[in-house]
Amino acid sequence: MLLEIDLGTDSPLYLQIAAAIRQAVAAERLVPGDHLPAGRALAGSLGVNLDTVQRAYRLLADEGLVVSRVGRGTQIARPVDRDRVALDGLVDELVNRAAAIGVSRAELASMVQTATSAGRPPAPLSPPRPS
Repeated sequence: MLLEIDLGTDSPLYLQIAAAIRQAVAAERLVPGDHLPAGRALAGSLGVNLDTVQRAYRLLADEGLVVSRVGRGTQIARPVDRDRVALDGLVDELVNRAAAIGVSRAELASMVQTATSAGRPPAPLSPPRPS
């Protein structure tokens, strides 16, 4: 499994790992039942601490995206709502980009609130499908 993280960014590594796994699920490179690498193996291949990988796996488990079982490892849960996973990935990307340009969480929350307030229709996520 190929994950890319950026050690030079301010974005926490565990969030980058979780986002990369979400993206792999959304792109169907990982499907329900697929096993994720053991924490030690992934930590070694990425050059990060085991605790960092375990924190990412716990976050994904809390979201219901993965299931971890002692002796069986961590695997993609069934069923997977790909639209929700893709949206989670977009939110992660938005938060990371905002942090990279110095937008605080409070400012970002205000921007999202403004964008979703009454009177402003949401922008379409994709072009309308022909009927």
